[in-house]
Amino acid sequence: MALDMKYFEEMEAKIPRGEVRTRFAPSPTGYMHVGNLRTALYTWLIARNAGGTFILRIEDTDQGRLVEGATDVIYKTLAECRLNHDEGPDVGGPVAPYIQSERRDTYGKYARLLVEKGCAYYCFCEKSEGEEETFDKTEDPCRSLSLAEAQARVDAGEPYVIRQRIPDEGTTTFHDAVFGDITVENKTLDDQVLIKRDGLPTYNFANVIDDHLMGITHVVRGSEYLSSAPKYNLLYEGFGWEVPTYVHCSPVMRDAHNKMSKRHGDPSYEDLKEQGFLTDAILNYVALLGWSPRGDIAEQEVFSLEELAKAFDLEGMSKSPAIFDIEKLTHFNALYLRAMSPEDFAQAAGPYIRKAVKHEYLSVSEIAALLQARCEKLTDIPEKVSFFQELPVYDAELFTNKKSKTNPEVSKAMLEAAISMLEELPDWTQDAIHDGLVALAERLEVKNATLMWPVRIAAAGQAVTPGGAVEICRILGRDETLRRLRLGLNML
Repeated sequence: MALDMKYFEEMEAKIPRGEVRTRFAPSPTGYMHVGNLRTALYTWLIARNAGGTFILRIEDTDQGRLVEGATDVIYKTLAECRLNHDEGPDVGGPVAPYIQSERRDTYGKYARLLVEKGCAYYCFCEKSEGEEETFDKTEDPCRSLSLAEAQARVDAGEPYVIRQRIPDEGTTTFHDAVFGDITVENKTLDDQVLIKRDGLPTYNFANVIDDHLMGITHVVRGSEYLSSAPKYNLLYEGFGWEVPTYVHCSPVMRDAHNKMSKRHGDPSYEDLKEQGFLTDAILNYVALLGWSPRGDIAEQEVFSLEELAKAFDLEGMSKSPAIFDIEKLTHFNALYLRAMSPEDFAQAAGPYIRKAVKHEYLSVSEIAALLQARCEKLTDIPEKVSFFQELPVYDAELFTNKKSKTNPEVSKAMLEAAISMLEELPDWTQDAIHDGLVALAERLEVKNATLMWPVRIAAAGQAVTPGGAVEICRILGRDETLRRLRLGLNML
């Protein structure tokens, strides 16, 4: 059965050309790990830096690994990270469909075209996956069948796979934007399966066909695919197609010896969000795992997404593995939290404050104002502010502080004086409380700290608090403050 060349001509005519086109092509396995997020980010940045097109393609040909709802995780993560795609399953585009399983017929046609060109062959041998690894291509009897013989067996309904025919001799050289030129001997490459017995393509084949037909100019993927690149090159050459720019990213490691992986419980994007990290801080940190800015901005550490898009270039990418350091990410997160407007911080912190502080009369925005400069992660908040909800059980020893020159005796005198003064205070405002306590310390002829320390301990019941005595009393309100100070006095 002769191939209809018109089909291939029409497919070629549809390919968008003349611009940078990149794609993020995840498998829907339900988990956006850090390396995956970095691939998505770099792919998006290359397109945006060049004013090109960013495409989302779902690679679901490995049906055994699919997880229900996983595609939604991909959409949700990209949307939260503002990595907007110009073409994809949900928005369409000139080279739809953008889901591999919906492109099934295409792959079979291109595999047959490759057979006609002599760059692939029908193989009727039955092999398990384990045997595939040890299989010597020169021993495959199907390799030497004539096209007519093989076609007759196909027409008779015999099950088959289609394999790539790798040259026996010579070398294949490919160029990578990060790793440079790499040459391999063809005899070290196996005749990989392109179309499986069920008619579905392998990942390695579908990927090349789709990248070409979607006009992809830059292919960004992990360096674990470097070993497959020569076979991809030979496929492009077999079809007579232009090879895209390969960008292989060095791995993200948990430590000097281990790659990050879901199996080892390393965090996904979702996990990091749950651990109290901000999306912008995660993206900023992930961008610097394997890429560094150059020139005037070489020392810059904090980048908005827009600044990254402007600064990103392939020359800044590193061959060395990047180590994921949660402390460094925490440092970035603290910088981002402090840089937020008070309103935005209060909005982000609100749900975490309310986890611990249920009393509605206690103001979220007032508590948030105390936290902003003292918070590294949003998840630290409930523990820091739970004393507002309920006075914790604490030890009278807390009233003793060498630096503030307090001991139980001094603290007792300070609390007695503070209670009398606060009871009489006409207004319960920040300034009134502050001025009242400062004037009282002066009258008692003690340093401010000697008075403030016992007031804060009695009001909060803990040694370390966001905010000082004045702010805590102000937020608690007069009645609750006096109730707590009297409890402290009784303890002494």
